[in-house]
Amino acid sequence: MHNAAFAALGLNWRYLAFEVHPDNLRTAIAGAGAMQFAGLNLTVPHKLLALEMMDALDESAKKWGAVNTVKFETGTDGRTRSVGFNTDADAIVAALREDLQVPLTGAKVLLVGAGGAGRTAALRLAAESVAELFLVNRTRSKAEKIADEIRKQFPSTKTVLSVGYPQAAVDLVMNATSLGLKSGDPSPLDESKFPLRRAKVVYDMVYNPPETALLGAAKAAGCRVANGLGMLLHQGARAFEIWTGKPAPLAVMRRALEQAVYGNARETGH
Repeated sequence: MHNAAFAALGLNWRYLAFEVHPDNLRTAIAGAGAMQFAGLNLTVPHKLLALEMMDALDESAKKWGAVNTVKFETGTDGRTRSVGFNTDADAIVAALREDLQVPLTGAKVLLVGAGGAGRTAALRLAAESVAELFLVNRTRSKAEKIADEIRKQFPSTKTVLSVGYPQAAVDLVMNATSLGLKSGDPSPLDESKFPLRRAKVVYDMVYNPPETALLGAAKAAGCRVANGLGMLLHQGARAFEIWTGKPAPLAVMRRALEQAVYGNARETGH
């Protein structure tokens, strides 16, 4: 989507993917700055690690506690410095509103996963004043840590945090785990504890494959569903604007994403 956007705006830029071991992240960030990269995107497991590696943090990274976008700036002294941003949090809300028209204020939400993506999602949903947020995670202590953070950051919201599956119906189920990325992955939701017919809407942050086991089961249960393509689009568009200082060509980026994900999915028979 970024290369399509660069081409549409006539920018002689290129977006490239690099696999970096967490032990080498600090060196890789410094190297990119030294080579005059405009910026970087960071994905799992780098988003939390990078917080301590930036020369400066934008308010978005401070507020949501993770860095997924880096911009390199040259100071008056000629030295390059790294600035960390978070474009994931607002992208979650934008995607939910655009793809599913979910009214978040006062909603009851079941969030599966308390890792980096789950933490950002939980904090952002709390900022939207959801009424109840049920956190489900294999490691209970991680969910409890997020619950404590929300109590501190958003004491004025009506959010009530519980750990475990709710007994009543919810407005939204969201998957923030990586389950679903690999072919044959099971659903991250235990339907023996929470039947999907209790949910109105199901959102899976995984976007490839386009339909995960969770989304397939949710559709069969009559839920409205969406995958994480919209979130990917909006976080990428904001990163594009941070790097280039130009408005992102959203339609161009969306078409490129849909072709990459849905076009490939059709070709492979998924």
